[in-house]
Amino acid sequence: MKSSPILIRRQLRWHAAALATTAALMLTVSVQAAAFNGNYPIRVGATVGMVADIVREVAGDHAAVTSIIGSGVDPHVYSPTRSDVAVLLRSDILFYSGLLLEGQMTDILVKVSRKRPVYAVTERLQQDYLIHDSTTEHHDPHVWMDVSGWIKAVAVVADAMVAFDPAHAGEYHKNAATYQARLHRLDDYAKKVIASIPDSQRVLVTAHDAFNYLGRAYDIEVMGIQGLSTESEAGLKDINRLVGLLVDRRIPAVFVETSVSDKNVKALIEGAAAHGHRVIIGGELFSDAMGAAGTYEGTYEGMIDHNVTVIARALGGTAPAAGMQGKLSTP
Repeated sequence: MKSSPILIRRQLRWHAAALATTAALMLTVSVQAAAFNGNYPIRVGATVGMVADIVREVAGDHAAVTSIIGSGVDPHVYSPTRSDVAVLLRSDILFYSGLLLEGQMTDILVKVSRKRPVYAVTERLQQDYLIHDSTTEHHDPHVWMDVSGWIKAVAVVADAMVAFDPAHAGEYHKNAATYQARLHRLDDYAKKVIASIPDSQRVLVTAHDAFNYLGRAYDIEVMGIQGLSTESEAGLKDINRLVGLLVDRRIPAVFVETSVSDKNVKALIEGAAAHGHRVIIGGELFSDAMGAAGTYEGTYEGMIDHNVTVIARALGGTAPAAGMQGKLSTP
């Protein structure tokens, strides 16, 4: 089912309300979203790299895509700059992840949605699919960690591009189908390599709770030191609990993240060492942001390939050092 601009604005208002930004919503007025003027390439704005990657794959040469939040940047606490706002205002169509991932950008997305289409790529995910966090009372936004869930986001982008630019509908649908087929192969690879980890060691300990969808999809127990958002703080009790788990279950490795401080992970290693158990940093994972632009890890496929390959190898599983496609630059 396609979303109308009015529905999108309602979703954005709900998100903003959840963040207590009602003052900005009082300024919202009903304005018909602007129609495409026929000038190519279509100017597309995307909040995070994982979303921008979908748009580039689906739209191809018909769009110039600008990703606002770059590699190594935490979207949970990111505050848009003047240049970011300029990107949003000059874009013909906008895509964001949703589920409150881009919390501090919600106000400007609300305002921009008055004049141009704005889509959350997670909008079609059913309530029974989403993981609910009882601490925050929000849904976990890290859906891209489950490739099968992120495949549904591709359909949202394809239908939105078709509605905006029906002249190239056939190409958008064809590109989407091709990309989804690649992602299905990636999903199969992730299942295979994670399953190769011995049962007793199939525990993923990371800096924050960004991997719950990965854990559910690929059958690996996940422990995050911090909560869903990096704005939360890990307490001594949380650290001690995880140290006990590492020692009792003889877990060999923990993982740092590219967009989150590693101080808490290092505290785990020191705590385990104090109890006579050696734990290493198994690798650096991409959680809320992809790798550097222009690299394989700077694509969604490369991001997931890197993550599952590094996890499997560090925890005693079997995976090729250079990943599924032999393209990993940091095995």
